[in-house]
Amino acid sequence: MNQTVFKLTLPILFGYLPLGTAFGVLFATQLDYAWWIAPLMGLVIYAGAGQILAVSLLAANAGLLEVAVAMFVLNARHLFYGLSLLGQFQGAGWRKAYLIFGLTDETYSLLTSRPRTGNKANEQQLDFRITAFNQLYWVVGCALGGLLGEMVAFNSTGIEFALVALFIVLTIEQFKALGDSFPIWSGALAAGLAMLLVPPAHQLIAGIAIVTLVLLLHYRHHRNALIKTEASHD
Repeated sequence: MNQTVFKLTLPILFGYLPLGTAFGVLFATQLDYAWWIAPLMGLVIYAGAGQILAVSLLAANAGLLEVAVAMFVLNARHLFYGLSLLGQFQGAGWRKAYLIFGLTDETYSLLTSRPRTGNKANEQQLDFRITAFNQLYWVVGCALGGLLGEMVAFNSTGIEFALVALFIVLTIEQFKALGDSFPIWSGALAAGLAMLLVPPAHQLIAGIAIVTLVLLLHYRHHRNALIKTEASHD
């Protein structure tokens, strides 16, 4: 099973390892803390962009409360798409808490696009291992970056594009799994509207809110059409 999980999570590995390394380098060069705190943050917080934001705020002498609030706002998007996995995680037992904790953008995309069987227990165990493997990649990257930041001069210019490339791959996988381009175009248009209408600090939340509203209306339209079709057959 671990070999299957590794193959499924290989795109995440290629994204998380360099990004985690970039975070570790940033942590070691910007903050006066021991290098091992970088992977510890990856283990306990596991927030990706939120961790990078935390380093920037701490380097600017922001308080812990300010850091916590900023990270909560940045990761509030998880509230929107996490609801769709409640049924999938139901009955997972002790694994459920970790599945919720480890739900990143990339893990969500993988869990919702991979092929599934009818055995829910095995599927939940596979979901758990996928989530754990993804976090392991991130923590290893944080550790490597922390060590590199202390030991050698490291130029991480341009490494942030790994996140963009990762999202492109995951979007393609989602399209291949769903066979429907409507969510992709909805997300692109929502992002464009947010960039035009909302200040940069709030564009992410605005874009998520717009696309969520569009998808809810789309779902309602199709549900009503289905109800009418079934009623006509009766």
